[in-house]
Amino acid sequence: MDDGQPNHCRSCGAKLARDNTTGRCSACTGVARDQLTGPPTSLPPTFWDDPAIARALAEWHMGKVIAAYRLNPAHRSRIRQADVARWAGITQVRLSHVENGPPIQHLDKLIFWANLLGIPHDRLWFQLPGRPRRAPSPEPMTGPAGPFRLLRVGPHGTDENPDIAAMQAFRSADSELGGGHLYAEVVSYLTSEIGPRLFGGEATTSQPVFTAAAGLTEMAGWMAHDTGNDAQAYRHFHRALDLSKLGGDRQLHVHVLASMSHLALHLDRPRDAIRHAYDGEMALSKAPGNSELTARLWAMQARGFAALDRPREAAKLLDRAARTLTDQGAAVASPWVSRFDHGSLASEAARSWRALGDLDRAQQHAEQIITLRPPERARSRAFAQLTLAALLAQRGEPDHACAIAAEVITTTTSLASFLVVKHLADLQQQLQPYQAVPAVHQFLEHLGEGMRERMWIQQWPPTNPPHARSGRQ
Repeated sequence: MDDGQPNHCRSCGAKLARDNTTGRCSACTGVARDQLTGPPTSLPPTFWDDPAIARALAEWHMGKVIAAYRLNPAHRSRIRQADVARWAGITQVRLSHVENGPPIQHLDKLIFWANLLGIPHDRLWFQLPGRPRRAPSPEPMTGPAGPFRLLRVGPHGTDENPDIAAMQAFRSADSELGGGHLYAEVVSYLTSEIGPRLFGGEATTSQPVFTAAAGLTEMAGWMAHDTGNDAQAYRHFHRALDLSKLGGDRQLHVHVLASMSHLALHLDRPRDAIRHAYDGEMALSKAPGNSELTARLWAMQARGFAALDRPREAAKLLDRAARTLTDQGAAVASPWVSRFDHGSLASEAARSWRALGDLDRAQQHAEQIITLRPPERARSRAFAQLTLAALLAQRGEPDHACAIAAEVITTTTSLASFLVVKHLADLQQQLQPYQAVPAVHQFLEHLGEGMRERMWIQQWPPTNPPHARSGRQ
């Protein structure tokens, strides 16, 4: 029976037609329907000035930011936990833990939520990929959520060569955080610190500056590769090769050729890889001796021959590289050349033997890498573990493969590496035939959630060919 009172939308308060039984006007009904798939596409300019959101941002607690976002009165229709959980591809229970539990400190998860909700980058306490770099701070960034580990490298340091100190800091952070976090930082350093000196006419320091430009440009190439942007990596490597000639550091020149060989292998161009490595071997004969660099060049050639299904040449070169590392001399290596140790060689050997179909030898070398790589070498350890997991799946041991890969998902939450994500995706496909196995089914659900949390990394690169496989060790 009509009581004579006007009927109003329970979301926005607008007057409803007498025959409306939904409790919402048509506009709010549309908003509610959109919430099934994603966040509102437009918010009022004052939305992020809401006191509850501002407090949550000041506390560096993304969970509280999410809760304040949901409950903001500016929404035309109330947003439930279940709605946001659906957008994120997680359970409502998991979201409740995020909102009410300890602050998220892993950068990849922070970036995921910031991108999902569309939080303006100037309101955040961390840097989003592809956004303008904030001014460097002389002290580590700290806040209510604890220290935040995003590298900031200034132009000066305690080392007598600040460029080498910067390179060493980038290299150390890269092995743990991945190129997705650091690529923009390296490019910014090249632009702001190296560029003015490189083109500023400083004749007395021109050669060291060219060397620094070459070394850091080569590093930028590896970080671009780690984000999946191999076209950019190729350009960086070729530019670094030209700069290294002007800088006069012959070991660095050879080091860049080895990097170009690695990229060629990743792009399934084994003949180009062998050629680059052989050119490096010839150039190294005119440079100060470096047994690690020699071993790396032979390992690159071995992988090339393995890809061409020439096991005799591959085995001979891998053996020669191992002997060289064992009998290394006392020659001084250039500070711009990264290390190539027994763990690095084991990685190349595992790839070579897997390409040749010798799964026993490949597994032995993969297990050796895991033994040699400490947890702080997060990316190279993850590559080794995922290589071993793929080998185990290939040998019909999916339970064991899942156990190893599950550890990778847990230990790489802070790692922004497109290549690691690609390895996980490959393993996901490889395990599909074993879905009926309970342990595999459970792992694939866990892997799917982990992959969704890492999807922001795919915003960096263009799509690569499906055959691409690589990763720096």
